[in-house]
Amino acid sequence: MHLSRHLAPAAAALLAVATLGGPAALATGSAHSHCARQDRIAVPGAQHQTAACLDDMTTAALTGTQYTDSTDWASLTAKGTENPSGVPGIQVDGYFPDSSHLNPTHGWNHDAQFVIRLPERWNGGLVVTGAPGTRKQYSLDPLISDWALAKGYAFASTDKGNSGPDFYTDGDRPGDAIAEWHRRTTQLTRAARAVAEQTYGHAPRRTYMTGISNGGYLTRWQLENHPELYDGGADWEGALWTPEGPNLFTYLPTGVAHQAGRATHDDMIAAGYAPGTEFLWPYHEAVYWGLTQKVYRAEFDPSYDPDCPGASAGSTIAEILAPCASDASYDYAARPRSVHRAVERISLTGRIGKPMITLHGDLDALLPIATDSDVYADMIADRHRARLHRSYTVEGGTHVDGLYDTHPDRLRPILPCYRTAFDVLTDWVERHAAPPAGGTVPKPASGDVVNSCSLR
Repeated sequence: MHLSRHLAPAAAALLAVATLGGPAALATGSAHSHCARQDRIAVPGAQHQTAACLDDMTTAALTGTQYTDSTDWASLTAKGTENPSGVPGIQVDGYFPDSSHLNPTHGWNHDAQFVIRLPERWNGGLVVTGAPGTRKQYSLDPLISDWALAKGYAFASTDKGNSGPDFYTDGDRPGDAIAEWHRRTTQLTRAARAVAEQTYGHAPRRTYMTGISNGGYLTRWQLENHPELYDGGADWEGALWTPEGPNLFTYLPTGVAHQAGRATHDDMIAAGYAPGTEFLWPYHEAVYWGLTQKVYRAEFDPSYDPDCPGASAGSTIAEILAPCASDASYDYAARPRSVHRAVERISLTGRIGKPMITLHGDLDALLPIATDSDVYADMIADRHRARLHRSYTVEGGTHVDGLYDTHPDRLRPILPCYRTAFDVLTDWVERHAAPPAGGTVPKPASGDVVNSCSLR
């Protein structure tokens, strides 16, 4: 879920307000006819927007400026990842009306922030995404935006309407914060399509939904609930929510119990954690399991432990990341029906309405593939939608590509496989080219594993 980064970036992100700095503008736009269209842009429904015509909208040029936030994408890419650069165009930043104020970006202290990027050379397509975990709208700039822009796509990303480890404080009843993610993604998709038409003179010919972790979950949800808005989707290890399980509450408590010395190795395997991921468990104990368990439990089941509502229960990084002691004993099956109904509000069904490709690493120790994408593939098949779906298990892939730098002998980044999968998806949608059969993508013994991947 990418709820925290490596500990040093986490400290900056959780305990300080990010300041972006940098120049107010990077280009006058005089060399680009595309910039003349900037005055046409009015984001439908936006409460506030700013627009700038930039010589280069990729992270190669934007890092250190007000147009991205490198702290928001810390740990998501492996060292040596090659990204394109030199894509001029218009960037629109802003926010929709919202009553919560968890996102400090730009000093706006306002949620429902978004970014829309419009390349000068447009291929007629639009790529929409939502932030992974509790990150914000710039979190996928080096993973998705750079690459999509270089291919000619317009790009739009949302903070999902709430962000940070206290996201669960948004809303009036259990599940409200996550339900807002759906509305904000739909809202941005419609708005970005209108902005593209304002800018280029016609609506996008193709619109794709995509994302990683919580963004993958949103890809699944959007293709189930609003397939009319999209032509296809690329789901990178989306989180699975089902009312009776599996979901985070059916396996994370075992991880927390293992951290507390109250669960055995056999318990972990039985809960769904894959054999072979043991070397990743200490990192997840320190960074992921405790925080993830308590903030989502606070979102759906706030009455479970009122003395430990969530991330707000800590004042230091160690306290914020650590689990509540009571979370090791959490028994989702035994919780009141109201808790299950809250989860049901935001659960998936498998009833996708457009082609979708799923990627998931077999060494994911936060969202184990056995309790997540494998189950979701079966759900899609049970809904008689298997013809619209391909699922690929990336051998050696884990939840965060940045961990490859620590374990290059055991892991491989998923990003190059994602990029290949996206091209396969567009060929499937636009040229009716059948994608390769689903299955395992073997880890290569040689070659540039950071920047190349074949699904065949």
